[in-house]
Amino acid sequence: MAVSAKTPANPLPTDLIHPHQPKTHLPKTLKFAPNPTNFQISFKRTQEISAFQSNSIEDNTNLNSEITQLCRQGNLEQAIQYLHTMEEIRVSVEEETYISVLRLCEWKRATEEGNRVYSRIKKSRTRLSIRLGNALLSMFVRFDNLLDAWFVFGKMSERDVFSWNVILGGYAKSGFFDEALNLYHRMLWVGIKPDVYTFPCVLRTCGAIQDKSRGKEIHLHVIRFGFESHIDVINALITMYVKCGDVYSARLLFDKMHKKDRISWNAMIAGYFENEEFLEGLNLFLMMQSLEIQPDLMTMTSVISASELLGDEKLGSAIHGYVIKTGFCVDVSVNNSLIQMHCSVGNLVEAENLFCRMKVKDVVSWTAMICGYEKNELPNKAVESYKQMVLEGVHPDEITIASVLSACSSLGLLDTGIKLHKLASKTRLIQYTIVRNTLIEMYSKCRLVDKALEVFKQIPEKNVISWTSMIFGLKTNNRSLEALTLFRQMKTSLKPNIVTLVAVLSSCASLGALMCGKEIHAHVLRSGLDPDKFLPNSLIDMYVRCGKMDYAWVQFEMYEDKDVSSWNIMLTGFAERGQGKQASDLFRRMTDEGMTPDEITFIALLCACSKSGMVNEGLEYFNIMKNQYAITPNLKHYACLVDLLGRAGFLQEALEFIEDMPLKPDPAVWGALLNACKIHKNVELGELAAKYIFEMDSESVGYYLLLCNLYSDVGRWYGVASVRKIMSENGLTVDPGCSWVEVKGSVHAFLSGDESHPQIKEIKGVLEGLDEKMKKTSSEILGSASLIDKAETSRADLFCGHSERLAIGFALINTVPGMPIRVTKNLYMCGSCHDTVKFVSKIVRREITVRDTEQFHNFKDGICSCGDEGYWRKLSESEIQ
Repeated sequence: MAVSAKTPANPLPTDLIHPHQPKTHLPKTLKFAPNPTNFQISFKRTQEISAFQSNSIEDNTNLNSEITQLCRQGNLEQAIQYLHTMEEIRVSVEEETYISVLRLCEWKRATEEGNRVYSRIKKSRTRLSIRLGNALLSMFVRFDNLLDAWFVFGKMSERDVFSWNVILGGYAKSGFFDEALNLYHRMLWVGIKPDVYTFPCVLRTCGAIQDKSRGKEIHLHVIRFGFESHIDVINALITMYVKCGDVYSARLLFDKMHKKDRISWNAMIAGYFENEEFLEGLNLFLMMQSLEIQPDLMTMTSVISASELLGDEKLGSAIHGYVIKTGFCVDVSVNNSLIQMHCSVGNLVEAENLFCRMKVKDVVSWTAMICGYEKNELPNKAVESYKQMVLEGVHPDEITIASVLSACSSLGLLDTGIKLHKLASKTRLIQYTIVRNTLIEMYSKCRLVDKALEVFKQIPEKNVISWTSMIFGLKTNNRSLEALTLFRQMKTSLKPNIVTLVAVLSSCASLGALMCGKEIHAHVLRSGLDPDKFLPNSLIDMYVRCGKMDYAWVQFEMYEDKDVSSWNIMLTGFAERGQGKQASDLFRRMTDEGMTPDEITFIALLCACSKSGMVNEGLEYFNIMKNQYAITPNLKHYACLVDLLGRAGFLQEALEFIEDMPLKPDPAVWGALLNACKIHKNVELGELAAKYIFEMDSESVGYYLLLCNLYSDVGRWYGVASVRKIMSENGLTVDPGCSWVEVKGSVHAFLSGDESHPQIKEIKGVLEGLDEKMKKTSSEILGSASLIDKAETSRADLFCGHSERLAIGFALINTVPGMPIRVTKNLYMCGSCHDTVKFVSKIVRREITVRDTEQFHNFKDGICSCGDEGYWRKLSESEIQ
């Protein structure tokens, strides 16, 4: 290849185009638009021109020299005025004059003035020399104006290596890495030899996109052109290799260097840390000390960051001592790194002491402390520190806002969060995705999920965290169906990570969407994701809550690294199904395998015993928890034990147990007793429990429903009316009944009373047909139901809404005969629906599973797995048949 110092004055190949311009729109001959600026000359200005003509200049050279001298003095404004004067009096401007003004515009980042000078050049010159073109190129690249830089590059009559280096650097700096590498190869193609400035730029580009193959190709070019011993080029090669994850090749280059500067050491040390080879990096740092090479700020911040990632408190303290000894403690950036390091290992006392000793604190210092408080679960201190920061006149950045918003989420400080939202909008910090992502989290936790959706829709370039935060927000606000819809939208543009999949699996579990859950499971297997402990547990939980204990058991057995959460999920699954014996057997195996149970384990065990009538076993587990595992019972454990005694009919014993509790009983404890009174129709004791509940909590609708259920079960309709009146006076409303059923991989929702479904006529037809069969089979049941419907006071009409019937009717229409039906409901299943579904399961010969807020109901051949516990009427065998 012939290599020269200059490019022939030929046009660029047509395939090399600006990334912002379509190929078909690139003109073959560059044409400049006329200057739109129209200068008005005042009388005073005319006098100045006259003075120039008569006194200041005798020829063009004097005035050009004046402008050059003004540029050397940094007087851009007057230099521009002189240029304008020369234009008015039609004096030609020399090329060196333009170059001087352009360089000053670049140095001062004077975009507007630079563009004016460029307009004059376009008017006065049809071709650009190398020097003038390079000056324009350098200025436009500094202004991040690649479009004009590219036009200038094409306009130049000749181009040298500096021209190519500038345009290459501009593209690389703006993130057009592929275009920068293509320009480098075009540069070689036209015969320009790269220099010591070309290679570092191109190598940094390869490192930025982690393209090791291209980087190795450039390495060969370095050797070919004789730069393999130049320290700046070798440093760039080391950085490229470590960015591409090849620390070995980087170390070979480092060890072969005859002369190393601090940049060489810093590149290699930071490379080890970036690739999580912390011990190697620290050893190299110690070697640096042994050779008496003094570290700089870059070295120290890199070493401090590594100790932060290691989480070694002793190492952090040792490095802090070294910083003090070597005098780096006076630097703000080093102190900021030390604060972050101490906070990361939970040593907030040392971080606070260092922060207080700092004479100069910048926004990073304050943000480091705020982030430290927030990460160490001290959100109150985070908010207080932010307020103090504002009082001291320090303006927050995007990280500060995001950290304080996260603290507001934890504390439920909606008003403060809204103020921060307004501040972020005012200061334009809202443009940062991290701020919007945290706003989504804050609004979701504060139950303003529609506001969170509004913020989400305003994000121009959503990342995985944006989507995941919104999916979590919808799920936690009981809008799991929307969460699944959003996940399907996400998959069209982004690849979900493990956190996203955990959120979606939780949504599938909430809806009982088995097919969707299986789809996610298949995605995990296909994508080869490395599952952490959260994903296997999420899969087990999804199968448990979708009613597939056999699938859950397979996943549980396959998972080798079971933690206590894995066991608890399975125990909870057995508890929800009233399978106390299976729960006891699993607990025995758990302890035999050396797994230590926690407080959640015993909550699941007590619930399993309660729903299975295993009173003695439950009492034994309660004692084991206290005596053998030294777990202090909390109110949830006491509520479970009250439920255990109450369900078994030991109501008086349950009351005495509450009265003897070492803790003050909360509404949940009394609620367990009220529920037991509902089961056993003990109105007097139920009213006592309700009295204590409403003294502590008068806003939870669920307790009013329990009391209404108790009254309706014993036929006290005046009691029901009284409770309804109290609810109305307190402004309490019952959530409408909603049921979900999955058909052919899609989840369908049905609200009670909603007739907007496109198949509502067919659904009603199926249900009416089944109702006619029930009439013929059990006129007695129909009569009872009719009386209750007329009174409009039964819990069936008040609270159930019968939405599960609509879901079952839809499934019967849209699935093949014999296929199981799985329905999830947001409310308690009423006795009327319970008996109806029993009847339907017998008639249509299908297995129907309904998961309500209490438990799983598995209906098969007219029998429910719950044993009809707690329901006001059971179908007799003759009525079923």
